[in-house]
Amino acid sequence: MDIRYEAQYHLLEEKHWWFEGRRDFVFSLVQQLGLAPTASILEIGCSGGPLMLRMRDKGFSNLTGIDISPRAIALAQQRGLPSTSVMDAAHLDFEDEKFDLIIASDVLEHIEDEAQALREWHRVLKPGGRLLVFVPAFPVLWSQHDVVNHHFRRYTRETLLAALRTSAFGVSRSSYWNGALFAPALLVRSLQRLLQPSKAQSQATNASGDLAALPKPLNSTLLGLLRLENAVLNRLNFPVGMSVFAVAHKPSCPAA
Repeated sequence: MDIRYEAQYHLLEEKHWWFEGRRDFVFSLVQQLGLAPTASILEIGCSGGPLMLRMRDKGFSNLTGIDISPRAIALAQQRGLPSTSVMDAAHLDFEDEKFDLIIASDVLEHIEDEAQALREWHRVLKPGGRLLVFVPAFPVLWSQHDVVNHHFRRYTRETLLAALRTSAFGVSRSSYWNGALFAPALLVRSLQRLLQPSKAQSQATNASGDLAALPKPLNSTLLGLLRLENAVLNRLNFPVGMSVFAVAHKPSCPAA
């Protein structure tokens, strides 16, 4: 992630509609797993720790967080989360079969060796342990935002499932998330490529991405839209969206 973008990210991650709406849905998925409060949970890419703080407030007591950014981990520790550390998500410094749940939101696309990361995540999960993974969706939506964030790829539901299954994960659910904004985003991306092809090379030096503070009424409106979608998504899957997620698991017994 561009260091200028990261500073803005940490200022906005607690109240920005996108992050708050996604945390709402991630937490709802965690609740649906029916884990004990003492379950060992690892958040990969914990940033400044807003999801960990929420989970702790809801009674989860065995939380660990890692992030590649020293600035993010310093912020998490300032917020009262001592079990956080700087670590490479593709090379975990944990023993085998340590965690009941791994949460990785917008992490996998940052890692060039996707297979290595998934092998590591599989290794540190207990048999029967779960993985909640979110990634940005659809290569056709590739934009300056991806460049600034140092993404290697965007995913479809099929490519995410293929990567998980190749790494010996089973998958119990997968869907797109944030479907209402897919069509507007696709239109904007298409127009950008059509009308501004000469600016493609300059995008890498622009650290603005798509992240910006919005007026409170607009931020609240977009958050309300996401929360409405989240409620629907708890009952059915979406055919398109800005992100794609999967609920995966490490089999309890090795495959024959």
